[in-house]
Amino acid sequence: MSGYDRRLVEHLLPAVWDVEVAYGIRNPTVPDTDMPKGTVDKKTADVLFAHLADIRQGWATAPLSLVERRSLFMRFALDWDDRRIAARETVTDRAVRYRLERGVGKLAAHLNGLDYVDGYEEAEAAV
Repeated sequence: MSGYDRRLVEHLLPAVWDVEVAYGIRNPTVPDTDMPKGTVDKKTADVLFAHLADIRQGWATAPLSLVERRSLFMRFALDWDDRRIAARETVTDRAVRYRLERGVGKLAAHLNGLDYVDGYEEAEAAV
């Protein structure tokens, strides 16, 4: 499965620790219930469960450092803000944001089968 970007990874990460969160995640490929029924592309109809399986497997296998894992856990499992994570880790808010940014980037690259390169997303956006 490919096509994982930062937004999707951040959206799915809480499901790593809370299986019930999947019930609240909306599948972006499914139309609203009040919309008329149309044809369905069977290849993309049920990607939500594949994404959930991928994010859990990715968490277990991605090359994340311990500080990145802790920061991601505190943000996406415990729902802590930067300031609270910084206080717990005895670092600055900026360091927390860097760890989160890098951790999500590494996880997205890993899920896409790519090597993470620091700053590659900013370089692509500038082009």
